[in-house]
This record gives sequence, C-alpha cells and structure tokens, in this order.
Amino acid sequence: MSALIQLTAVQKYYGDYHALRDINLTINEGEFFSLLGPSGCGKTTLLRTIAGFEGVSEGAVMIAGKDMSDVPPNLRPTNMVFQSYAIFPHLSVAENVAFGLRKSGMGKPEKAAAVKDALNMVGLDGYGDRAAHALSGGQRQRVALARALILKPKVLLLDEPLSALDKKMREHMQVELIRLQRAVGITFILVTHDQEEALVMSDRIAVMFEGEIGQLADPESLYRRPNSRRVAEFIGKMNFINGTASATDEGAKLLVPGLGKCTIPAEQFPQGVTTGDVAIGIRPETLAVLFEGDKAPRFEAEAVVDEVVYYGDMTYYDVRVAEVEKPLTIAMKNLIGRPVLDVGAKTRIAWDERSLVVF
Repeated sequence: MSALIQLTAVQKYYGDYHALRDINLTINEGEFFSLLGPSGCGKTTLLRTIAGFEGVSEGAVMIAGKDMSDVPPNLRPTNMVFQSYAIFPHLSVAENVAFGLRKSGMGKPEKAAAVKDALNMVGLDGYGDRAAHALSGGQRQRVALARALILKPKVLLLDEPLSALDKKMREHMQVELIRLQRAVGITFILVTHDQEEALVMSDRIAVMFEGEIGQLADPESLYRRPNSRRVAEFIGKMNFINGTASATDEGAKLLVPGLGKCTIPAEQFPQGVTTGDVAIGIRPETLAVLFEGDKAPRFEAEAVVDEVVYYGDMTYYDVRVAEVEKPLTIAMKNLIGRPVLDVGAKTRIAWDERSLVVF
C-alpha cells in the first residue's frame, strides 16, 4: 500500500487547551482506518483537521503528496458522512444524493446516471423517488453514504455514522460498510468510541487518549498485545492480577498469586521486561471453566462462582480464586450439552501462560 495521508507533528490548540499533541500518522491508500478513543480524546478534531474544517496550530497535513495548509474543505479530495447524516427531509432520495453535483457542470442525464449508480452502490436502487423523511435510520445512513461517494473522493471520512442505529442494524451496517469499502477501493477513516466496531471493521486502528495516539496497530495485535495497561483496559475486557516477575535471559519467571508459576518470553512484556511487582493481564476468553470430563489443562486452579451473566451464546462467570484480590471474569461459549453453573458452585479454572500480558 502507498501512503495517501501523512500528518507530521500536528498540534491543535483552542486557547490554552491542547487538543492534538504531536500527531504523526500515515494512512494508506485503500485502507479502512479507525480513530478510536473515549469522548474528548481528540479523534473527531483529528478527523476534522484532515477534512479541513479545523486548521492546525503547528505541523502539516498532506493528502496525495500535496500540502493541505491553504486548501479549503470543498477543494480537498475528501468527503464526510456526519453522525446526524444531514439528510434534507424536504428533498427526495435522488435529490439528496445529487445535492453535491450542483456545481459539477454535468447535464441532467449524466446526473441521473450518477445518482442511479450511487444508489445501486449502497443497495438503494429504486429508492430515488422516495421522500427522505420516510426512510429508516439505516436507509438514511445509506443515502448519506451515496451522497458522499457520488463525488468520488479519495478519502471518505466517517464521524460515528452508526451511533444512532439500534444494535442489530448497527451490526448489519458494519458488514455493509466493509463490503462497500472493498468494492469502491477508496480510503475510509472512521471515528468511533465503540471498541467492537473498530475491531470488526478496520485494517488498522489508532487508539487515542487526551490528544495523543496511545497505540497504532492492526486489530489482532491491538487486542492480543496492547502496549500499555491503559490501552488494555480500553480495548475489550481484561482481568488484572498483581504478581511478581524475575527477569531471565529470554523473558521472565512469573509468580501469579492463586494461579501458580510460569515462564514467559520478553514479547509478552510490551513495555519491556521488569523485575519485581507487575500487573498481569489476561482476557476472559483465555481463561476457561473446567467441566466434568474436560482434559487436564497445562495450568489449573480451584475457584468458586461468584456471579453468572447469561447472554445466550455466551456465559460470563465471575469466579473467586484464593489469593486473588478481585473476582476473575471468564467467558465461556454455551455449547450443546454444556451446563450453566450456579452462583456458589465450586469449579476448576484453566489458564495458559501464552495468554498473559505483563505491565
């Protein structure tokens, strides 16, 4: 992939407030890229900086090799889909989609063909004459996408476009956006505070905190090997156990209270191997409740079920283990024939040293 967008030492101030802090970022051509973080972390400000709605206080924004310093939003090779969709309710679907072509110089037949192609692209073929106010939330979102894509931008900017949809429609539109991005082949940049949404849709994710990029990685690396406890706590769920580490030539020996001892390689210490007190992270799905007949695992410990949360496909258990200060959360798939344990049940839990991340 070749670089399409380059941000170099970007700073953004609003008076004394430092909104963006030394952002250095490259986004590739044809990439589905996400800016992820809590409210107020600067992700929307960064998106608006790329779009040109916000200027930079210091640094440079380059798109397709061109400095965007003096280029207004309407002349940049970008288009944005807003959280509110900004659909005109008094216009038809076709009129909404064609709105951006007002100054294109295209004739009516050309505009009509372009609108038809754009609606077909987002799965709304035949909806052109419908009133925009009569559409569902998912359909309005598709109209907003068609209106943005009809201008054939090099970059499509998406500012939390799915946040107003219900859970089922949001999950459906996540898949539709992935398919659409692959079909059109242009760069998508998504702003979201939803970790699952970013993991599902992205080629790479930049996790932001307080105007800075905390980690930039592909979804699997970000989830399995977060580079800090802050990123680990923000991405999905993670148990933390206080333990001790003793450095070796290739990594460290760990003492995990309540679970036992193990040796792990240096790569499982994202901030470098340390000796002494450490925080040991382990994802709920990498722990397991052992049921009758299960094979003996590499490591196991006795536990008592403290809480049970049933989701249908999954059951989440909070279990208490001797010497572990807080209950550990374990995610178990509800397979056919597998019982759901009751609160207070005694059980055994299994773990593997390969799933540990140490901070």
